[in-house]
Amino acid sequence: MPIAVRPQFDWRLRTRSLALGPRTLIMGILNATPDSFSDGGQFLDPRAALTHALQMLDDGADILDLGGESTRPNSTPVTPAEEQSRVLPILRAILAARPDAILSIDTYHAETARLAIESGAEIVNDVSGFLWDDAMAATCASLNCGTILMHTRGRPQQWRTLPALAPTEVVPLVLRELSDLAQAALAAGIARDSIVLDPGFGFGKAFDENFPLLAHLDALHDLGFPLLAGLSRKGFLRRTLAENSPAEPTKKSGAPHLDSEMWVSATLAATTAAILAGAHILRVHDVRPARQAAAIADRILSAR
Repeated sequence: MPIAVRPQFDWRLRTRSLALGPRTLIMGILNATPDSFSDGGQFLDPRAALTHALQMLDDGADILDLGGESTRPNSTPVTPAEEQSRVLPILRAILAARPDAILSIDTYHAETARLAIESGAEIVNDVSGFLWDDAMAATCASLNCGTILMHTRGRPQQWRTLPALAPTEVVPLVLRELSDLAQAALAAGIARDSIVLDPGFGFGKAFDENFPLLAHLDALHDLGFPLLAGLSRKGFLRRTLAENSPAEPTKKSGAPHLDSEMWVSATLAATTAAILAGAHILRVHDVRPARQAAAIADRILSAR
C-alpha cells in the first residue's frame, strides 16, 4: 500500500544539508562514458557534458550525478585513473560555471570519490554499497560527505547468470541486504544523517523481478533512511513497452525501436509510483518531465 505520509529527513552533505520529504528532489544523470546503456558517448566530450549539465540545472535538477564508468550488464570495468580523467574535468567545469550546484560522484572507487569530493562534490553515490572497494567506507567517513548506498546482486558481468528470484523473495532480500549495508556504513563511521538508500532497480534484478520491488517500495521505510529510486530508462521498462507496443523491429538484433517519448512515458509512470510509495529522490535522465510529474505526485501525496 502507498504510504500516508512521507518520512522527513535532513540529509547532511559535505558543506550543507538538504531537506528530504517536503517535495521530491530530482537528481539528473550525467554519464561521461562511451558505453552507458542509453546515452553512452553523448557526454564523453567535456564541452557536451557541461552544456548538458547546465541544461539539467536550468530544467530543475536539484542534484547532478556524474559517472565515468558504465555499469550496464556485461560492461567492461575501467581503472580509477581512466574514470578520473573522464569525470574530474567535467566536475570542475560545472562548479566553475555554477558554484552552488550540488554534485554527486557515481563511483565505487575510493580514490575517485576522494578526488571528486576534494574538487567540490557533495555526495558519493556507490552502486556497490561500499562492497567493491574496501577503502570506500573509511574514505567517505573521513570526507564527511553525503552517501548513497545502493543494493546490487553480484557484478555486471554476472547478472545474466544469477539465479532467478521468486516474486516473494525480492523485497525481503533487498530489505535484509540494505540493512546490512547501512549498519556496516554506520560501524565505519558514516553519520546516520548522511546516508540515503537505493534499492537498485535493475542491478542484479532481472526484468520482472523489479516490479515486486516497485510495488512494495514503501516497505523499505522500515529501515529508517531516506530512499532514492533510479528507474529512468531501465531495461524492465523497455521490455514491458516492447511487449505492449506496436513498435516495428529495428537493427539486426530485431530489438523493438522505442522512441524518446516512449522512454519518458515509461519512466514517468514508474517514478510516479515510486513517489507515491515515499521515494525522496528520483535519479533520471530527463529532468524537466520528471520535475513536472513529481510536482503532481507530491500534491497527491500531500493530499493524503
